[in-house]
Amino acid sequence: MDRVIQLLINAGALYVAVLIVDGLDFSFDSEQAWLKFVVVALIFGLVNTFVKPILKLLTLPITMITLGLFLLVINALMLLLTGWISDQLDLGFVVDGFFPALLGAIVISIVGFLLSMVIGATRRAT
Repeated sequence: MDRVIQLLINAGALYVAVLIVDGLDFSFDSEQAWLKFVVVALIFGLVNTFVKPILKLLTLPITMITLGLFLLVINALMLLLTGWISDQLDLGFVVDGFFPALLGAIVISIVGFLLSMVIGATRRAT
């Protein structure tokens, strides 16, 4: 049940980021748009679960030097990777560059944290 709640939190945070950040787009034109959006949220969760820990380990020295600020870059890269995978699978989620990904990652982190607090779910560090 925690995984389903985390998926819904990711989907909600991604939705808010798409609404707020110019350069993050999703085409809600088709009938199955919401299903595709949930698949994008699932991909985002899988990327954060499997790829992000490896990048965090590899970039540990620079993360320590920047006092953790480099984690924002890693979060942006995870969003870019999600956009690329979505493009390959023709899901309709587009990230138009690094700076929209950086702003989107910040929005997703804040909204995800707030949704977790409201719902009372234990949010894993992403």
